[in-house]
Amino acid sequence: MSPLVATPADPAVLRQAFGCFPSGVTALCALDSGTPLGMAASTFTPVSLQPPLVSVCVQETSSTWPKLQKRSRLGLSVLTEGQDLVCRSPAAKNGDRFADVGWEAVEDGSVSIHGANLWLDCSIHSEIPGGDHTIVLLEIHGLKAEPDRAPLVFHGSPFRRLAA
Repeated sequence: MSPLVATPADPAVLRQAFGCFPSGVTALCALDSGTPLGMAASTFTPVSLQPPLVSVCVQETSSTWPKLQKRSRLGLSVLTEGQDLVCRSPAAKNGDRFADVGWEAVEDGSVSIHGANLWLDCSIHSEIPGGDHTIVLLEIHGLKAEPDRAPLVFHGSPFRRLAA
């Protein structure tokens, strides 16, 4: 192995390095005045069993997070193989982000994406500053899992599939 180099000043180089680690892809969504609102997050991590907590990291520059942050409940959907476009829809900068996305809301206002393999009904437990992101701990209040559905994987910028 060649020697390590100093942390690069160029964020694009660091982003490429972080892309070496594959991650699942989630959609964090809620109703806002009866309209679905959401964002994609590939920084989802299970955190704790007692209490049941997961985390996502949100960019400080997000214009969607301040709106989601005000909701009492948030739906987190773990997207599956073939949901590449579904992932990009909630992340779009303009237009109807949910025009071609199957979704449903529950009474508390959290929104779940059809075809996912895990749906979590959550509330914000706490937020921790993390550089140019905020680490959001979410407490789970309800869930539904379909583990036989293959996950959507983000690795090195493109979406990938796991081999059978």
